Amino acid sequence: MTPDYAYARQNMVDCQIRTYNVTNNAVIDAFAEVPREAFVPEELKPLAYIDTELTVADGRELTAPATLAKLVQAVGPKPDEIILLIGCATGYGAAILSMLASSVVALEGDHAMTEQASATLGELGYGNVAVVEGDMALGYAAEGPYDQILVDGAIGRLPTAITDQLKEGGRLVAVEGSGNSASARVWLREEGRLSSRHLFNCALAPLPGFEKAPEFVF
Repeated sequence: MTPDYAYARQNMVDCQIRTYNVTNNAVIDAFAEVPREAFVPEELKPLAYIDTELTVADGRELTAPATLAKLVQAVGPKPDEIILLIGCATGYGAAILSMLASSVVALEGDHAMTEQASATLGELGYGNVAVVEGDMALGYAAEGPYDQILVDGAIGRLPTAITDQLKEGGRLVAVEGSGNSASARVWLREEGRLSSRHLFNCALAPLPGFEKAPEFVF
């Protein structure tokens, strides 16, 4: 029997996202509309709406819906803004952001996933997303600076190459650290200066290329 994805999607919104302090109606509506099952491998489609990360490639996970929703809400994209998404993976996060912003530049370092995300987003009609391939730790300066930046994956360090691509007044959201002690943080660029603050604790799969450099120990 074919799963009722529409029912599962609404159940995800009601039981996972709304109960995780996600109150932005535009964000909630985006998650209620984008078909998550289209962005996971065929064998995982029946599990598309469970409250967990899903493996979409070797070493890469699709962020759990409630966690992604809370991160997107923290970014707070507006209809006239250009967003940089780092860690596009199969394109689900890019599809969500495309419902909220003017345009999305979705950066991915893996060639196969870049092609897959571009094809899926094109087939589903998300025409305001540009999927680009490159070193994720360098961001994508060619289309910057950006109104907002979201890093979809845990990082050990935030390169200045990325923060330099944030506009004055812009916000960058990323999860710093590993395991349950990792911190979702927002960086703000105000009057040319960059500041950051903790938002909430959040366990997220690591994003390749953002490992923290080993510290020198005497």
